[in-house]
Amino acid sequence: MDDTTFQRFKTFFPQVDFTALDEAWFRSLWETKTFNQYDFITEAGSIERYFYLVVSGVQAIYVLNEKGEKVVLGFSYSNSPSGVFDSFMAQTPSSTFLEALKPSVLMGIKYSDYQMLFEKHPEFHQWGHHFFRDVLVGRLYREVELLTLSAEQRYVAFMQRCPEELKVIPQKYLASYLNMKPETFSRLRASVMY
Repeated sequence: MDDTTFQRFKTFFPQVDFTALDEAWFRSLWETKTFNQYDFITEAGSIERYFYLVVSGVQAIYVLNEKGEKVVLGFSYSNSPSGVFDSFMAQTPSSTFLEALKPSVLMGIKYSDYQMLFEKHPEFHQWGHHFFRDVLVGRLYREVELLTLSAEQRYVAFMQRCPEELKVIPQKYLASYLNMKPETFSRLRASVMY
């Protein structure tokens, strides 16, 4: 892990005092993983072996419905976490796919090393509490939006809060994430100012 990536990592773990942490040891726990566009990072049925932080690229997490269509649950992008968190934490087979929508570079930490971080440095417990609380709150907020907002309201809300990286990914993924048909998404993109 180079110095620039390490500095970015430190901002992701604000509860951790990196002056008290063996920096060389911490860096050694992370592996660089590179994926081409549309590569599977994790496939349904496999166990997620890594917790990732995204250096570059965009990924989508999705399930397949009864028709075999992708139902997008979320995205990850530069400076965000990535992975199939439920499979990783429980070390059980995933029900979802994680796919690189753009060429991606991820830094991954294996489950055993992730656990060791928590054992050696209790500060990571505080970080983990905040991180998974934010994931849960974000998921609940998304469910409320899907159930209560119109297609146009969902589109506007998403486009106002999403980073530029997500605005250029394939339209079918965004439409699926917003629970609308691609043609509805296309119409909204052409007609709605946000």
